[in-house]
Amino acid sequence: MTAPVPRKARRFDVRLLIGAVIVVASIVGVALVVGAFDRSVMVYQAARPLSVGHRLVSGDLALAEVRLGALESRYLRAEALPDDGAVVTRQVDAGELVPVASLGSDAGAGLSTVVVRVEAPVASGVRAGAAVDVWSSPRDEAGRFGPPSVIAADSSVVSVIDESGVGSISADTGVELLVPSDDVAELLSAIANGDAISLVPSGSPIGAAS
Repeated sequence: MTAPVPRKARRFDVRLLIGAVIVVASIVGVALVVGAFDRSVMVYQAARPLSVGHRLVSGDLALAEVRLGALESRYLRAEALPDDGAVVTRQVDAGELVPVASLGSDAGAGLSTVVVRVEAPVASGVRAGAAVDVWSSPRDEAGRFGPPSVIAADSSVVSVIDESGVGSISADTGVELLVPSDDVAELLSAIANGDAISLVPSGSPIGAAS
């Protein structure tokens, strides 16, 4: 009688295990992403337009239930309103979700209001609520202007005061700014000296200065 031929042991294919792990990881990842976007959170939205420098009161905000996913940390959560109050540092339109970055501490916002006169037409982006850098070209005794430099970064436009009646920002236009308090002395000195003041929307190339 012929002895049975022993069967060869099947070799375990590691590639099958790797493939299974990848499939499971993909399923878990998709489930986590979907779950994050499916989760609703309560955040504040502006009940009315909030201008730069405005101190928040209860009637300024309304709660909204939204799904923001990974973006939820960028907006003011219902439980995250500062206990010591807050002031608006960037314009927020009515109905807009309130970005955390648009608020500063009421106790230490460190901002002061200054009105400047522009020397030439400026970018169309310079309007109420816009973030701007204030540039100054120092004037010497001969009336010549030196190289410009930033003297008040991270400022905000409160309002544009048009005295010409034309409706455009020109040399007859004053711009009310909310300026970091540490920069106020240098800005006032530049104004008193007759230096050329220019406003550049934050993030614009240097060549965009007017």
